Amino acid sequence: MLTTDTSEKGLEVIITDWLVEQNGYERGAMYGTGEYNKDYAVDESRLFRFLADTQPTELAKLRLDEQPNERKAFLNYLSEKLSKEGVIELLRKEFRYKQARFYLFYVLPSKGNTTAEELWGKNIFSVTRQLQYSKENSKLAVDFVLFLNGLPIATFELKNRLTKQNTEDAVYQYKTDRDPKELLFSFKQCIVHFAVDDNEIKMCTELKGKASWFLPFNKGHNDGAGNPPNPNGIKTDYLWKQILVKEELANIIQNYTQVIVEVDEDTKKKSEKQIFPRYHQLSVVESLLADAAHEGVGHRYLIQHSAGSGKSNSIAWLAHQLVTLQNSGKTVFDSVIVVTERVNLDKQIKNTIRKFMQVQSTVGWAVNSGDLKKLLAEGKKIIVTIVHKFQYILEDIGSFHQGQKFAIIIDEAHSSQSGRLSAKMNIALSGTTGEEDDDFEDKINTIIEGKKMVKNASYFAFTATPKNKTLEMFGTPRQEGDQIKYHPYHIYTMKQAIEEGFILDVLRNYMPIQSYYRIAKTVENDPMFDRKRAQKKLRLFVESNEYAIKQKAEIIVEHFHTDVISKGKIGGKARAMVVTSSIQRAIEYYYAICDCLKTRKSPYKAIVAYSGEKDVGGQSVKESDINGFPSTQIEKKFKADPYRILVVADKFQTGFDEPLLHTIYVDKVLSDIAAVQTLSRLNRAAPQKNDTFILDFANRVEDIREAFSRYYKTTILSAETDPNKLNDLIGTLSGLQVYTNEQVRQLVELYLADAPRDQLDPILDACAENYNGLEVEEQILFKSSAKTFVRTYNFLAAILPYGSIEWEMLSIFLTLLIPKLPSPRGDDFSEGILETIDLESYRAEAQTMVSIALEDSDAEIDPIPVRTDVGIPVPEMDHLTAILATFHDLFGNIEWTDADKVRRQIAELPNIVNRDEAYQNAKKNSDAQNARDESDRATMEAIMGTMSAGIELYKHISSNPSLKKWVLDMVFNTTYDTPPSGDVESHE
Repeated sequence: MLTTDTSEKGLEVIITDWLVEQNGYERGAMYGTGEYNKDYAVDESRLFRFLADTQPTELAKLRLDEQPNERKAFLNYLSEKLSKEGVIELLRKEFRYKQARFYLFYVLPSKGNTTAEELWGKNIFSVTRQLQYSKENSKLAVDFVLFLNGLPIATFELKNRLTKQNTEDAVYQYKTDRDPKELLFSFKQCIVHFAVDDNEIKMCTELKGKASWFLPFNKGHNDGAGNPPNPNGIKTDYLWKQILVKEELANIIQNYTQVIVEVDEDTKKKSEKQIFPRYHQLSVVESLLADAAHEGVGHRYLIQHSAGSGKSNSIAWLAHQLVTLQNSGKTVFDSVIVVTERVNLDKQIKNTIRKFMQVQSTVGWAVNSGDLKKLLAEGKKIIVTIVHKFQYILEDIGSFHQGQKFAIIIDEAHSSQSGRLSAKMNIALSGTTGEEDDDFEDKINTIIEGKKMVKNASYFAFTATPKNKTLEMFGTPRQEGDQIKYHPYHIYTMKQAIEEGFILDVLRNYMPIQSYYRIAKTVENDPMFDRKRAQKKLRLFVESNEYAIKQKAEIIVEHFHTDVISKGKIGGKARAMVVTSSIQRAIEYYYAICDCLKTRKSPYKAIVAYSGEKDVGGQSVKESDINGFPSTQIEKKFKADPYRILVVADKFQTGFDEPLLHTIYVDKVLSDIAAVQTLSRLNRAAPQKNDTFILDFANRVEDIREAFSRYYKTTILSAETDPNKLNDLIGTLSGLQVYTNEQVRQLVELYLADAPRDQLDPILDACAENYNGLEVEEQILFKSSAKTFVRTYNFLAAILPYGSIEWEMLSIFLTLLIPKLPSPRGDDFSEGILETIDLESYRAEAQTMVSIALEDSDAEIDPIPVRTDVGIPVPEMDHLTAILATFHDLFGNIEWTDADKVRRQIAELPNIVNRDEAYQNAKKNSDAQNARDESDRATMEAIMGTMSAGIELYKHISSNPSLKKWVLDMVFNTTYDTPPSGDVESHE
C-alpha cells in the first residue's frame, strides 16, 4: 500500500517539483550529470546556452567551438572573476572577456519595455537535486542547488521533523560536512546557503566551518520566533512559493544582495561581508514600497523594529528603491531625505546605493545651511543629514521645493522629531513661507499650515522604542471601541529577535547590588531639616563619596577579571561599560578603576567618554585630555587591547553597536526608553557570544522589568491626545492674570513684523512682573501650565486637521515669555545637612542574580500627559537624628538573622499592595489621604501575611516605629502616582 512520503527526500521533491511545474524553473539532471562542471562550480551547459540565446554575436567573437582550449580559458577567467568579485557583482554588471562583452543576467523590466521583457524571459532559472559537487569525493551531494544562467546562487540542506531531524541538524551539516574550500561553498561563489525543515528556516552567506553564522529566515509567530501554522500547506512553503519565485528572487538579487567592503583606517586591510536580506527586512521594505506606490505621497508609516535588527540596511534598501518607485509610469517621489542620528549611516547608505544604481553621484550629504537646496539642484536623489544639523539646513530652502514630492525617512524617530524641528522641516518642504506683505492673520495661518504634516511628503519613521508622541504622529490609527488607538505599521519585536537568536536577552543575567551605609552626626545640636529632600541628599552624598566610588570600582574590576575575562567570554575578547550619572562621577570612576587595574597588575586599561569639558582640580578637562587620544578614536580603541572598560556619562548609551560588549555596570537611575536603550547596548550577537551580564548599583528589578515590557512586543498608543486639554490650560493661565489678550496679540504682531527687540521686551517684562507678584504655588502653576501648553500645542499642530489662530498666537507669546520667568523653587529646608554629617561606613552587597522575565503581551502606553494639577511640595521637618535613624533603617542598621529573606519580603511589598482592590479604588476615586490609609492597611496585611514564611520582618516592624514608618512611606511613595517631590521644575 502506498503512503505519504514523509522523508527528507519527500520534502525535496515537493520543493523542486513546485519550482519546475509552478514557476518555470528548468530541472537540472539529478546529481548534475553532464551539466555541472566541478572544476568551475557552474552549470556549464546552461551558461553557454544562455549566452548563445541572448548574445550570439558576442559569443561568436570568441570562436569557442573552433578552439576547445578557448572554452577552458573562458571558464578559467570566469572562475577567477567569481572568486575575486563574487557572483553578485557578475550578475549585476557587464562581464568582459577579451574583445567580447556579456551580460550574465537580464534584470526585471520596467512596464512597457518589450525588449527588456523579452530578454528577461530568456534568463534560465534551474534547480538541480542531489548535486554532487566535490572533485575529491564524488559521493558528497547537497540536497539541491539553484542556478541562474548556469551560475550558482543558493544551496539547500533539508531536514524533516517527522523523521526526527530539524533545521539545527541542517546547520550542523553545513558546519561540519560542507567544506568551505570546495568551490561551490567558497565565499562569494554562491549568494546564500539555506537550512530548511518543515517548521523553520535559517540562512548563511559565508560558510566558515564551525564559525559559520546562520541567521533566522522566519516570518515569526505570535510576535516570536518560528512560523505560523499554514492551513494550505507546509509552514515553510513561503520560501519556495514567495521568495524563490523567479521575479522575487531576481528582485532580491537586483535590490538587496550586496558585498560590503570595510577598510581598516590604520592598516588599510579590507574585509568583506556578503549580505542577503532577512525575511522581516524584505517584508517591511516591500510592504512600504507597495503601499507608497498605491497610495501616493502624503502618508505616514511607523516601523517598530527591535534594536539590532538591521534597521540600517532596511533604511538603505528602502531609500534607493523609493527613488525609482513609480505609479502609472510616473515617479512617486522626486527626492528622498534620510534624517539620522548616526554619522556612519551616511557611508552605509552611499555604499549600498552605489551597488545598485548605475547613475553616479546619486547620494548627497547635507551638512550646512544651503546644502539641501544645492544638492537638489545638482540632481541628488537621496540626501542624508544628521538630525541636529537639519534645522540649519532647512533655513534657506523656502519655496524652492514647492510642487516637489518627498520621502522623509527618519532613523530613531522618537528622538528626531521635536515639535519645533518638525515644524521647520514641514514649512520648508511644503513651501508655505508666506509673503512679506501678508497681513497678520495671513502670517499666522501660514505658520499654522506650515506646522502640519505636509501633503507633498510621506514619512517613514523607524524606531525600536516608540514614545506616545511618535505613535500618534506616525502610527496607524484604528477605531477600537470608543477610542482611536495608534499601532505601528510594521513590527519586528524584541521578543522575536531574542527568540531567533539574532539579539541576546540582556535581562537573563541581572544582578542588583544593595548598598549599606552608616552616617555619623558631626554636630552637637540636633537641627531640623526637610526629611524628603534630606534623604535624597544623603543618598547622593554617600553614593558619590570617594570611599564608596572606590569600593564599587573594586567590585567592577574584580568581577570583570574573575567572571568575564577568566571565563573566556566572547572567546576572551569581552568588553565592559560602566554607566555613570554625571561627568564628574565618570571621571571619578575612571581614576578609581585605573587604580584598581594597576593594583592587580591587570594588562587592561579603561577609557572615559563624555561630551564637552569638566573642571578638574581647577583645570578644564576634555575626555581626550584624560585618555591621551582624540575622541574620534574611542570606538576604535575600545575594539583593541589593552582597552577593555569604557566609563561613560550620557555617551555611547544609544546607537553604539559593539558586539564585543558583554557586561554593563550601572550606577545611574534608568527608566523607560533610557533603560531599554542603555542596556540594549549588550544585545548585539557575535560569534562565541553566548550571554551577557548586568550588575546594577542603582535600579530596582521591577523598574527595569517595567521599562522593557513596554517594548518587548507591539507598543500601542491607548488613545488620542485630547485637544480640549489646551482649552483647559488656557483657562488656568488666564485666571492667573499674568497677561492680557491684547498683550498677546500686540507682541505677536510685533514679532512677526520683525520689530526691534526693544519693542518686545517692555511687554514681556510687564508680564514677568505680574508673574513675580504671584504666590509661589501660583508661579509654579502658571509656569508649568505655560510649558505644557507650548509642548502640547507644538505636537498637536502637526497632526490636527484644523488650526486655531488663538492657540498659535498664545504658543508664540508663551515661547517668548517663559525664559523671562524665574523658577519658583521656594526655600530649600534641607540646605546645610551635608555639613552636619560624615560617612562612617559603607558596604555594597551583591543580591541574588535574577533572570528578568517579561510578559508575553502587547503594551499600551498613554497619550502625552496634559496636567494642570501641580503644586509645591510641603516640607516635612524632622530632627537630624531622626532622619539618620530612618536612613540607617533602610541601609543596613538592623542585624537581621535572615537578611536575604527579609530583603525579598520588603522588595515584594509594593507589588502586593498595588494589587489590593480597595487601594486601587482609593487611588482612582479618592484623595491622597484616603489612598494613604488604604495603602497602610494593605501593607500591614501583606506583612502579616509573611508570618507563615518567616516572622522576623513582622517582629521588627512591630517593635521599631521608625522602621514601620519607613516601610509604610516606601510602599505608598512607590505605588501612589503623584508628581515627584523635590525639585519643583520636574512639574513643569
